Amino acid sequence: MPAENQPSSFPSGAVTGRPDAAWWPTAAAPPPSRPSRRALFWYGGAAAAIVATGLVVILVLALNGGLGDGRGLLSSTPDAPPDVRPTLARLCPPPTGGEASPAPSSPPAPKGPRTVDERAGISYRAYGAPWRPWPYLWRMGTLEVPYGSGQFFVTESYLKGDYLASLLSAAVPATVNDSFAVDLACTGRQVAADVRAEYYPQPNRLEPLREASTTLGGRPAWVTKFRVHFDEPTLRARSELVAVALIDVGRPTAAVLYVSVPDTVPDWEWIVDDVLTTVRPL
Repeated sequence: MPAENQPSSFPSGAVTGRPDAAWWPTAAAPPPSRPSRRALFWYGGAAAAIVATGLVVILVLALNGGLGDGRGLLSSTPDAPPDVRPTLARLCPPPTGGEASPAPSSPPAPKGPRTVDERAGISYRAYGAPWRPWPYLWRMGTLEVPYGSGQFFVTESYLKGDYLASLLSAAVPATVNDSFAVDLACTGRQVAADVRAEYYPQPNRLEPLREASTTLGGRPAWVTKFRVHFDEPTLRARSELVAVALIDVGRPTAAVLYVSVPDTVPDWEWIVDDVLTTVRPL
């Protein structure tokens, strides 16, 4: 607490001088009698026995894990193994029932240029200029989704660098061991929440547009579509249309497709819906 509010050394009304006479003896008390050697030997032996007994008890507790952690040299309780599951697998355990149900066959891919993401296990439409191939492996956010395929173009430059329209894909480990069952709703919501929290200026406001289970290219999927509103100094864009699709591609990993178009290039907003219709599993 602040110095001016600290209490004094004595409670209110206490006397700091000589104590009250009732607590101050008026005559010296006789000196206590000295114990005999036999009494001293007995006291010393008893103390040694107590100390030895205490050491034995502590040793037994330590060996058997009785000192609070439940583990000891002789304890039968093993150390808990570290949780090495992928982040999304920890946040979204696979649904009960084992393997994922078989998906219907995929329709033919639309004609024209395509982006093929071997790692994610999907392909999707590639768009013409000003869109360019994505040349990086980009990880961002708490989940660090590794976007390594897709397209982009620069919509403006501002104080922090270039601002982009983007169409990116990645694979995320979303199951445990060799399981192929994915909780698409939970995983899709986690990825979409990570996108909003980590990819855009803060604070921002979410305008939900779509959240649903669906199929993309004949495969089970979860799609989240929203507009995120923000206010970043020196940036002309004030919102961005976003779609995040989680696709079960029959692997221990799920495919992520992320598409975003700032409001400064509204003529390209149509691809947010269009690209989803062109997704096909490999």
